[in-house]
Amino acid sequence: MKTVLESNRAALKESWAEFKTQNPKTRIRDAARELDTTEADLLATGLGENITLLEGDFRELLKEVQSLGYVMALTRNDHVVHERKGIYENVSFNNHVGLVLGPDIDLRLFLGDWKFGFAVHEGDRFSLQFFNSFGDATHKIYLTEQSNKEAYDALVEKYRAADQNNMALTAAKPEKKAEEPADDIDTAAFQAEWLTLKDTHEFFGLLRKYKLSRKEALRHAPEGYAYQIKPESMKAVFDAASEKELPIMVFVSNPNCIQIHTGPVKKIFVMGPWLNIMDPAFNLHLREDAIDEAWVVRKPTEDGIVTGIELIDREGVMFNQFFGKRKPGSPELIEWQELVEKAVIRK
Repeated sequence: MKTVLESNRAALKESWAEFKTQNPKTRIRDAARELDTTEADLLATGLGENITLLEGDFRELLKEVQSLGYVMALTRNDHVVHERKGIYENVSFNNHVGLVLGPDIDLRLFLGDWKFGFAVHEGDRFSLQFFNSFGDATHKIYLTEQSNKEAYDALVEKYRAADQNNMALTAAKPEKKAEEPADDIDTAAFQAEWLTLKDTHEFFGLLRKYKLSRKEALRHAPEGYAYQIKPESMKAVFDAASEKELPIMVFVSNPNCIQIHTGPVKKIFVMGPWLNIMDPAFNLHLREDAIDEAWVVRKPTEDGIVTGIELIDREGVMFNQFFGKRKPGSPELIEWQELVEKAVIRK
């Protein structure tokens, strides 16, 4: 006799199969939204077929990903997809916070809610895919033609869950609270602390201290340290960086992972609502219509001013950041500052 979980999964599997027949080009993340379910639950309908449930310490698994060789790392949120090819090198963890610090694959990992892991076989594509308790993708790792398939098979077998049917349904996502305007801000004190920042990472603590959302903080920035630009500025910024062969840093984040590309960008084009970078080792797909506000933001550091571009959605979430290439201990490239000043369209 089937359990309630098995019956629910069987019904979802049938709906998913029918949906794929009628919508063969729809991506699984979008399909999950259409079917009022989650990406993780859709994948779970293939357990025992082309999907393998993984278990164990994902920190240890990630330390072994280097054995796969040259792979493609994918991190995304609702509005932007970041794909970077390379090797997972210098993987380390402090409790559930991890770093991958290779010259190509550069990640900040927050594993506190990496709930589900799968090995996925789709046609000639093989991947490791991880999801949080709400069924949202945290991070994915795809094999390339240069990857070590034998190492992948060994890794999947090592972390294969003993019971391939024992996967709970994902949790219901809490409703997001509407952004509320901040009251009684000590603007002078906030601006004074902004001007004495020593590191860009200190900015998060500054927001918490003054209980400010990202948008509110930027609106209360010291004179000249934040200004709003038109969303269509991003195409001009990419084109200018490509023309000048200026290396940039591209950050894409979700609550469980931050993925960073550092290097040049070359092939840029628009297709529908998507602004794309399509280079051999780096792809970015950005939905321009998801940008509610775009800002140029300047923060002091011990190495001088750092200039970034921040994209914020309608719910007040910053989902994409851009900088000129730099390392701690080195000042920002003057060429990046000049590029931003000339390429962006002020609002």
